[in-house]
Amino acid sequence: MKTRLWWIARLARHFPLLVALGWALPAFARIGGGEHFDSGNSDSDSGGGDGGAVIQLVFWLLIEHPAVGIPVAVIVAVVWFVQQRNKGDSSTRKALDRAEAERRTAVSATAVTGWVSALKAKDPQFDLVPFFDRVRGLFLETQGAWFTRNLEPVRRYLSDATFQRLAVQLKILHAQGVRDAIAEPKVLDLQIIGLEQNEFFDTVHVRVKAQLRDDDAPANATDEQARALAMKKPPEQFMEVWSFVRKPGVQTKTGDAAAQGACPNCGAPFQGGASNTCEYCKAIVNSGNYDWVLAEITQGSEYVPSQETAEGIAKARQTDSGLSTEALEDRASLAFWKWIEAQVTGDSSHLSKLASPAFLQSLKADLDALKAGGKRKVILECAVGAVNTRKLAQKGEDELASVEIRWSARIGVAAAGQKPPQLPSQPQRWVIILQRKSGAKTVTENGMATNRCPTCYAPLTDNGQTNCEYCGTALASGEKDWVIQDFGGWEWWRTHYGQSVTNTARPVAARVPDREERERLVYLMAAMAMADGVVDEKERKMLKLASDRWGVPWANVELALNAGPGLFDKLLAKGSAEAEAFLNELVQVALVDGKVDAKEKKMLQAAAGHLGLGEKLNELLRG
Repeated sequence: MKTRLWWIARLARHFPLLVALGWALPAFARIGGGEHFDSGNSDSDSGGGDGGAVIQLVFWLLIEHPAVGIPVAVIVAVVWFVQQRNKGDSSTRKALDRAEAERRTAVSATAVTGWVSALKAKDPQFDLVPFFDRVRGLFLETQGAWFTRNLEPVRRYLSDATFQRLAVQLKILHAQGVRDAIAEPKVLDLQIIGLEQNEFFDTVHVRVKAQLRDDDAPANATDEQARALAMKKPPEQFMEVWSFVRKPGVQTKTGDAAAQGACPNCGAPFQGGASNTCEYCKAIVNSGNYDWVLAEITQGSEYVPSQETAEGIAKARQTDSGLSTEALEDRASLAFWKWIEAQVTGDSSHLSKLASPAFLQSLKADLDALKAGGKRKVILECAVGAVNTRKLAQKGEDELASVEIRWSARIGVAAAGQKPPQLPSQPQRWVIILQRKSGAKTVTENGMATNRCPTCYAPLTDNGQTNCEYCGTALASGEKDWVIQDFGGWEWWRTHYGQSVTNTARPVAARVPDREERERLVYLMAAMAMADGVVDEKERKMLKLASDRWGVPWANVELALNAGPGLFDKLLAKGSAEAEAFLNELVQVALVDGKVDAKEKKMLQAAAGHLGLGEKLNELLRG
């Protein structure tokens, strides 16, 4: 009996590992992408490596207790097979991402020569080799800061939104009980793939091809333990786009003036610190007013060249000549990552200085309702693909800026202390509405340092107050700077702030939506189909047609179906203006070849039925 109890206890001890061998998903969290799966191992005190003990246990059971050992061996074999299959799927996805990144970032040598010449015309000292040396050095230094979970050494080189993004991603990992384990980061190649120049900023987009060893470790693992885990992984290549911003007219410094650790304005020793302000000349070193600052990190497969000019920007600049989309979008990114932080931590005070009282009150009510129900919001793999200013407009005494944020994440709700359900990574298309009082002016002295008081330029803190603790300026009112007024999905924005749906003219051939937008539309269709808890064969055929026609992997659609009705926080109300905007998006995709065939029409009719817009479809098709 004692022997039997002993091996049962051993088997029970290792059962989670047996399951994890086949069913735990990879949980890598490379800097810049926030690509993290909740593997369910947050309570583990090791990062793995116990597979040998499991194999020994199986052999012992086969010899000593074959009646138990044979079934266990079969389970382990099946689990191993599934694991290898999952590895193959993962490998295929990564290969597709690399191919997509290559396609999106491909440029000609002629274009690169033209961009370098344009930079040299303004800054004769600019040279590509030293510039790339700096990018390479910053990349490696940032990887080191990410690994040690201390971003302060690189804070001076990052815009406020970029710093906030990385800080929040580290908090998300810590909340899951893990830390990112990386080793041997290397830069394989650097290439300029874009240049934007205007009267406010020069923006250089640099493609970074790199590799490193990457794994997860428990949050309490030491640096040595985490590095040892990473070293067991093979090197993996990836591609990112790093976007650097600098004020026009700034000249490249050479010699002693370019020394590391010096203020980019006066050259005095600079020790860093949360204020990012030189104690001698008071320059804000990460403003972009004196040197290049890293304003964005985009995964190569998500990179999209700059969009068209925002509606209303020219009129807005008539009363605010310093208004730049670069600083405006950094402010929107900063607010977005503060919002993500509030969702993950359940604490709305992170937005107290960046959101209107009404928005903050609504957010707090939502978070409190979750807590009251013993639940928590889970946001994993959060990454931003693009931030684009869409529209500026006047509304009464206020000025409103609509900034589109294309992002993706695994979003779910789970009971406190429990693992959330497995969900697909959902492409999201939201628009953040920023508001400020008419007559407010952009503080150009702050540049890309957008988390600062517009009056005394002091850095803002998360102390929950709505005023600047240094000079007392009211910050949440929008009197001086942009604050969040509202935040919602694309269809909501189209209906309330954007272009009218019914006035949209039918194009001869609509613009082809990118992969993320097609996935978003199909996932939303799947969520609608699941709204009643059952997906019939007709609905499945509709989704399969959309999957095939629009290049969305069917396996991803099935993940969305398995996620149930909770895939999206809010579904479109039947017969609503938002539902009409969504149906119009589907019609535009069907019209990319200039016509809607019989199968596509059936799919649209099924979608229109779900949306309560059967009669509206013909009107949208006629244009």
